[in-house]
Amino acid sequence: MSYSVNKTDAQWREELGDDQYAVLREAATERAWTGELLDEKRDGVYNCGACGAELFKSGTKFDSGCGWPSFYESVRPEAVELIEDRSLGMVRTEVRCANCGSHLGHVFPDGFGTPTGDRYCMNSLALNFTPADES
Repeated sequence: MSYSVNKTDAQWREELGDDQYAVLREAATERAWTGELLDEKRDGVYNCGACGAELFKSGTKFDSGCGWPSFYESVRPEAVELIEDRSLGMVRTEVRCANCGSHLGHVFPDGFGTPTGDRYCMNSLALNFTPADES
């Protein structure tokens, strides 16, 4: 896929902290229950931590009990890219920012009780939050 934001590995390393780089550019996963955005409850928008693209609205966030911020849908279907992930001996669906290709987390079809039935399980390190009163 061709992305709107294309940077070299060196540029990403310079712009992102070590932990953020590991998640966004190397598809690492932050430890469960450690993310700063896990308990965020204010109205606002969640943006890509690498390029700032709008990804999720606070109204779609829910407490899934999984240890990572969870959403039942992206702000627009074309805001994220879904890719089959066969790592770790299982089949999952990776979620990437469609604007820059950064790894955000995974989506699972187990968001029971949500309008879509999906659970976008995102890394806090992959997102920035902008409260509604600041946008």
